[in-house]
Parts: sequence; structure tokens; C-alpha cells
Amino acid sequence: MLQVPVWVRVLVAVILIGGIMIALPNALPENVIQRMPNWLPKDTVSLGLDLQGGSYLLLEVQLDQVEKDKLDSVMADIRVGLRKAKIGFSDLSARNGQVSVRVRDPAQFDQARKILDGLNPQVGGGVLSVGSREYEITTPGQNRLVMGITDAYRNQTRTQTVGQSIEVVRRRIDEMGTREPTIERQGDQRILVQVPGLANPDRLKELLGKTAKMTFQLVDETGDVAQAQRGIVPIGDELLPQEGPEGMPPLLIQKRVMVSGDRLTNAAATFNQQTGEAVVTFRFDSVGARQFGNVTKANVGRRFAIVLDNKVISAPVIREPILGGSGEISGNFNAQSANDLAVLLRAGALPAPLKVLEERTVGAELGADSVKAGRYSAFAGLILVALFMIARYGMFGLFADVALSLNIVLLMAVLTMFGATLTLPGIAGIVLTMGMAVDANVLIYERIREEQRNGRSMLASIDTGFRFAMATIIDANMTHIIAALILFQLGSGPVRGFAVTLGVGIITSFFTAVMVTRLIVIGWLHVRKPKRLTI
Repeated sequence: MLQVPVWVRVLVAVILIGGIMIALPNALPENVIQRMPNWLPKDTVSLGLDLQGGSYLLLEVQLDQVEKDKLDSVMADIRVGLRKAKIGFSDLSARNGQVSVRVRDPAQFDQARKILDGLNPQVGGGVLSVGSREYEITTPGQNRLVMGITDAYRNQTRTQTVGQSIEVVRRRIDEMGTREPTIERQGDQRILVQVPGLANPDRLKELLGKTAKMTFQLVDETGDVAQAQRGIVPIGDELLPQEGPEGMPPLLIQKRVMVSGDRLTNAAATFNQQTGEAVVTFRFDSVGARQFGNVTKANVGRRFAIVLDNKVISAPVIREPILGGSGEISGNFNAQSANDLAVLLRAGALPAPLKVLEERTVGAELGADSVKAGRYSAFAGLILVALFMIARYGMFGLFADVALSLNIVLLMAVLTMFGATLTLPGIAGIVLTMGMAVDANVLIYERIREEQRNGRSMLASIDTGFRFAMATIIDANMTHIIAALILFQLGSGPVRGFAVTLGVGIITSFFTAVMVTRLIVIGWLHVRKPKRLTI
């Protein structure tokens, strides 16, 4: 046991040297890190919101709006289907999670029922999907058909909507260039957003508060805007406000969407070379490019409205067909607003509006106080543990303290390597790891003492102590790792930060307590060649 192969010694040395190099930037000032050679690691552990300061938002996904949109879509499909089949109907409406329609001719009732059945796929929408339908069709009488959303479809929609919203929020925040944001689901329809280093959450709220649903629709040049403002809107049109200076009149827009914004593949903020104004350039995919080209070819001379969240942000005149699949959005943009719009378009549209339920801003001063308190607690814990080990085990206690210091270095190296975010609970996990890290040394040293009391020689006692304490050390560390995994799986936010540092600290402490301490003891024996052992 005291004869360690050369390759194991080399491997331990490489791990320790690599860990020191990776963890070193965390202890150096920023100006020193910038002057370091490029081949040296320069990454540092990211500080969480409670240490660095930043913005905290608790958002709620407005699922009621999603359900309303689905009912409106089904109602439109029913209207088109019944008219195409020349079935007379009345009282078509959507409310309370149901779409209701009355068939005028009882002889056409069964035919209308078949049309509604065709608009009611199984939950999941796949060819092999089995189970309940998206809607339950009932016949309450009086030639009336009612389609109500089933619980299975409602639950599926909620899960998909919240999941998609989280991904869109993540993409939008990533486009802002922030580092290590925390975006996670809370409850059934809430999203927690923490962005360290962002002192002003107003721009964040502005980006996340927009659905960013963009459509390209034609302007109705023949409609009377004045009459529409009095409530007389032509069939197939809608009256939408214009983005721009105060007092700009609304526009009558055809409801039919010519090209959907989900066909966009890229968007970027730039400046028009002729006018110098800020604009947003965009590009469609192949399908969107073909649709855009066909529309502009057939409507030269007409105005083409670009609608974002039910507001016309630009309505240029189509001068010539645009066949390249790209275009330019101009309006009353400055550099910041143009960049924000490009961010929204690149990240995609939110499937549902988001409502800010809670907003907090953590100042840098509070974060600095937390860092200082965490640093003091870590140093105090390290010193107290080190003094205890020296007082209890003498020279072997010093060996354990060296291994403990290397354990902290390796722990910081692992956190830095994997880009983990260090929070105040994470610092608590590090402090706790310090106390737990010497547990393995305590087990080994006490076993060595026991073997000495039983009359074994010095070398035999050391060999037996390291060998027979191993099973107990593994059992203890496994139970701690299982606890850390459970905390990480079931916890969120600060609890996960604590679990990460605790779990990583347990693994690194096992390595330093068993391998590093053993090599230190072997080296000491070879150099000092003591006649007797005192622990």
C-alpha cells in the first residue's frame, strides 16, 4: 500500500498542477489576469446575483391568452369549413373554454358534425398518437354543436407553452450578452430570471415583456379609416395603431397574414447607407423567401405593413418585387431600439405574454458585502480546521491541512472549468466541505493509532490505516454525494448552488485525503526515516 506506482504519482502531480493553474485567476486582480500569456487559463468563477448584484424578475406566463388564441383559431376554421360546405350556421362564439355553433338546417347537422370531427385531432398530433382528442364535441340540443378543450390537451398546451417561453427568454437574454443568467421554471406557469451584473432591469423587462409576434400584412388602401375609428371596420380588416410620434393615425390592415415572422432566419441592426438612419435588416428561410417574393411581385405599388405585437412598426410601399428573401425594416429607430428589435426577432416570438409579478435589484454594494462575509467565513473555517488538526495529530495534522488547502484549490478549479455560478449558499457549501474534507484523514489517523495500540510496527500501522479505512471513507462519501444529488434534483436556485459545491467538494476531498495525503506521508517517511511514529 505504501508503494505507489510512478504513473500514479505523475498523474496526481499533473492533476494538482493543472488545478492550481486553472484556479489561480480567481485569486488575481483583473489587470494581472489581462497581462497573463494567452496560453494560460484566464477564466474565473462567475458570481451569482447575491454576490455580484444584478436583476431578479419573477414572470408569469399568461396561459389564458394562449387558450383564447386556440379557441379563436378553431372558431375561424369552423367558419371556413362550414361556409365551404355551404352549411348555414349562426351564433358562432367562443367563451369559457368552448366554441359553440348552431346549425340552421337540421338535415345538415350530421355533415356539420363530421366537419368539426375533422378539426379535432388526437392530443400530440402525430400519426401514431393515441388517447384523448384535443376537444370534446357535445350536442346540447337545438341543433347546437359545442367543442370544449379537454383536460389532456390543456395540460399539454400549458407544459409546451411554459417550456417554449423559457427557451425564448433564454435566447433573448443570451442575445443581450449577459453572463451566466439563471432561468428556471417555478410552479406551473412562472419563470424565475436572475441576471447577475445587470443593475437596471428596465431594458430586460422591455425585451421580455414583448411577445415579438411579427407578421407581414397588406394595408387596405380602399377602407375608410375615419369610419373604422367609429367602429365600422370592413370585414376582413383590423384597425391597428402605428409605431412612431404621437398623433400618427392608425391603419386599416388586412387580417390575412401574407408572411409569418417565424419564417425569419436572421435579423441585425445596422444603418441605412443613404439616409444614415438606424434600420433592421432581416432574412427569410426558403419558404418565407418564396412567399415574400410572390406577395411583393403581385402587389407592386401597395403598402406592405410590418406588424409587431398588433402594432404597425413600418408600412413601406412596395416599389419592386423583392425576390432575394431579405429586406429592411425602417422606422423611428435609434441604435438601441433597432438592436432590441433585432434581438427579439432573432430569439423568436413568445407563445404567450409574460407578466412581471416580482422585481428586485440587488446592488453591487450588497454583493460586495456578501463576498467579503463569505471570504471571511471561508478563511475562518479553514484556519480553525487547520489548527484543530495540528493540535490533534501533530505533523500528520499538518499533512491533512496541506491536503485540505489543495482540496479547496481543486474545488475552485472544477467550478471554474465547468462555468458554475458561485452563490452565497455555494460559499456555505465550500465552508461545510472544509470540515468534511478532513473526515477521511481523521478515519485514517485513528485507524493508524488503533493499529499501533495493538502492537503493530510503524510501517504496518500506516499501511493498515490507509487500506482498511478506505471502505468507511467510501461509504461516508457516497451518502454525502447521494444527499447532494437529491438536493440538486429537487431543489432550485440557491439550494442547487449549495448542492453543486457540496458534491464537487466531496469528490475532490476524497482525492486529496486519500491520494495526496498518502503521497505526502510516503515522501515524509522516505526523507525523515523516523524510528517511531507519533500521531
